[in-house]
Amino acid sequence: MTHRIIFLDRDSIAPQTVVRRPAFHHTWIDYPQTTPQQVAERLRDGASIVITNKVPMRAQTLVQAPAVKLIAVAATGTDVVDLAYCRENGIAVCNIRGYAINTVPEHTFALIFALRRNLLAYHEAVRHGRWQQSGQFCFFDYPIKDLRGSSLGIIGEGVLGQAVAAIARALGMRVMFAAHKGRSGLGPLYTPWDEVLERSDVITLHSPLTPETRNMIALPEFQAMQRRPLLINTARGGLVDEAALATALRAGLISGAAFDVLTTEPPADDNPLLGLLDLPNFILTPHVAWASDEAMQTLADQLIANIENFVAGTPSNLVT
Repeated sequence: MTHRIIFLDRDSIAPQTVVRRPAFHHTWIDYPQTTPQQVAERLRDGASIVITNKVPMRAQTLVQAPAVKLIAVAATGTDVVDLAYCRENGIAVCNIRGYAINTVPEHTFALIFALRRNLLAYHEAVRHGRWQQSGQFCFFDYPIKDLRGSSLGIIGEGVLGQAVAAIARALGMRVMFAAHKGRSGLGPLYTPWDEVLERSDVITLHSPLTPETRNMIALPEFQAMQRRPLLINTARGGLVDEAALATALRAGLISGAAFDVLTTEPPADDNPLLGLLDLPNFILTPHVAWASDEAMQTLADQLIANIENFVAGTPSNLVT
């Protein structure tokens, strides 16, 4: 059998990343980008294996592509795929795991350091001539805080949350894993949700986006943050109510925020977080915490290995 492989959004992986071709007989077509309206047409000619990162694979599309046997997601999250339809119709779905164990924690701490030491504010001040005008060897316009001795609240106790915790402990921070919101009795790993909000100097999110976690941090949670912490989100857009974040930041309920993810990507012009870009205590990066060169190459290698394993009859990283 000759497999027809369609990569719907090759541009979701950097051009310098090598995506090798599978070691079995196949035809390969990749598209830089694909809109939801284009998916059915591009799968119509007998595609048996589909690679997608962010292009939705919904039932109304898949029903028009009966030859599809495998959807290989070029990411960890599989919310772009209608998993229920795939289970019911014998379509295997696999994903990527473990590739971001270094890149996301490192990006998380890059954001924490930048805010905790007010790097953006000092950079802008120097750019506008403040140092020349200061009359001495330095100036102290913005507070600088050490991380050692401060408290880090981690929401999400998976592989990435644990990696962040390891870095934090090496820096001398006190680490608290937040109990799931509204739940108790989860065991000794966890600190009660309300206590994490009250005691943390920095809060970082590493949770999946589910109906239970959507907007889990909104205005009541910001009002409970007694130590005015930094809030970092390198996990998923939608975990934080974005309008509430804008209100909290401007009202001084938190000391700063850094986000790598938004509810809608790319953002609409009216996204409330775009209105915060003039603030020195807010950083927005374009969903690149995962995207070190090393991580993307690991992802690409695992992606093709998943496809080869499926064709060989030894599937790996199956979600369905």
